[in-house]
Amino acid sequence: MIRPLELYIGLSYTRAKRRTEFISFISLASMLGTALGVTALITVLSVMNGFGEELRSRILSVAAHVTVTGLGNELTDWQSVQQQVAGNEEVLGSAPYVLAQGLLTQKGKSSGVMVRGILPAEESSVSSLGENMKGGKIERLAAGEYRIVLGQELAWSLGVWVGDKVTLMAPQASVTAAGILPRMKRFTVAGVFEAGMYEYDSGLVMIHIADAQKLYRLGDNVTGLRLKLDEIDAAPLFSLELGNQLGALYRIRNWTQENVSFFRALKIERNVMFVILMLIVAVAAFNLVSTLVMVVTDKQADIAILRTLGMSPANIMSVFIYQGIIIGLIGTLLGLLGGITLAMNVSAIVSAIEGFFQVQFMPPDLYYISGFPSRLDWNDVAIIGVLSFVMSVLATLYPAWRASRTQPAEALRYE
Repeated sequence: MIRPLELYIGLSYTRAKRRTEFISFISLASMLGTALGVTALITVLSVMNGFGEELRSRILSVAAHVTVTGLGNELTDWQSVQQQVAGNEEVLGSAPYVLAQGLLTQKGKSSGVMVRGILPAEESSVSSLGENMKGGKIERLAAGEYRIVLGQELAWSLGVWVGDKVTLMAPQASVTAAGILPRMKRFTVAGVFEAGMYEYDSGLVMIHIADAQKLYRLGDNVTGLRLKLDEIDAAPLFSLELGNQLGALYRIRNWTQENVSFFRALKIERNVMFVILMLIVAVAAFNLVSTLVMVVTDKQADIAILRTLGMSPANIMSVFIYQGIIIGLIGTLLGLLGGITLAMNVSAIVSAIEGFFQVQFMPPDLYYISGFPSRLDWNDVAIIGVLSFVMSVLATLYPAWRASRTQPAEALRYE
C-alpha cells in the first residue's frame, strides 16, 4: 500500500520501542487525556441538557407558551380575540384565565397564593397539569360551587386534602355595616396537584373562572388568554407576529420572557461548565506539546539523516504534524465514542452504581428530579469533536517547527 513518506515516518514514531518506551507512554497519556476530556464534556453537557429539558417541561406544564392580555391586565373582548388567535395554524389550543393574588387560610395557618381562574373544559388544551394530580380532578371545578385545586406543598403546609375547607381572601375590600372588610369566600378542596416546581406547588391555586370573576369583581372580563403552540421554541417569533396582528392595545408575552432569569442562569451555567471541562482537553493538548518536543529531541539524528537524504524543512515539519494529528485524532474518536455511549446510558449507569453501593445521589425527598435525565445534542458532539481535534493540531505546530529548524551538521556532530 502506497503511503506518503511523512505519514509513514510519523506513524512509526508513535509506536513504542525499547529506547522510546517512556515517550510512547507520554503519547498514550496525551491520547487518553484527550479522550477523557471529550468524554466528560459530552456526558456533562448531555446531563445538563437533560436537566434543562426536564425543568422546562415542568414549568410549561403549568405556564402558558404565550399569553395575551389587554390594558390594565384585563381583556374585555376575549371571545373575539380567541377567535382571531385560533386562525393561526401554530396555535394548538387557547383558554381564558383570571390571575390575581390572594391569601389562603385554614385553622390559623395562612399562605399568600396566586389565584388562577380557569375553564376546566379548556384548560387541558393549554396545560398538562391535569395529568399530575395527586388527588381529585381539575374537572370537579364548577361555576358557583366554589371549589379549589391547590399544589401539594401548599396542601401539606395548610394541613388540608381533598374534601377539606379553606378560606380564600381577596385584596379587594367590601363595605359593610361593620366597616371595610376584605372579601373572602369559603372553598372546598377539589384536587391537589404536583407540578414538580416548588414555586407552583407551594403558591398556586386554581378555581373556576366564574368564581374568580365574582370574587375579584371582574364582571365578564378576564385577565387574558393562554395559548399553546405546536413548537415551543417558536414562541418568541410568534409573539411578535401575533402582536402585529392584534395591535398595540394588547400585550403579548411568551414563556421565555416570563422565566428569563431562570433559563438565563441555566445557559450561563452550561457555558461555564463547557469552558471548565474544555480545559481538560487543553491540558491534554499541552501534554501533547511536551510529548512531541521530547520526540524531536530524541530524533535529532534521524531528522539530520532525513535532511541529508533530501527532505525539506517542510517535509520534516509534516512528519511531526502527522504524528500529533494521529494522537489527537485517536484520542478525540475514543472520547466521542465514550461520551456518546455514556450520555445515552447515564441513567442506567447511575442506577447501577446506586444499587451496588446502596446510596442515592439525589433523594426524592430533597430533589424534585431524583434521576439523571440526559439528552444528547449532536451539535454539541460535533463542536466538541472539532475543537478537540483543532487543539491537537495546534499543539503540534511548535514542536514540528522546532524539528524543521534542525541543522544536520550540528545534530550529527557527536553521533
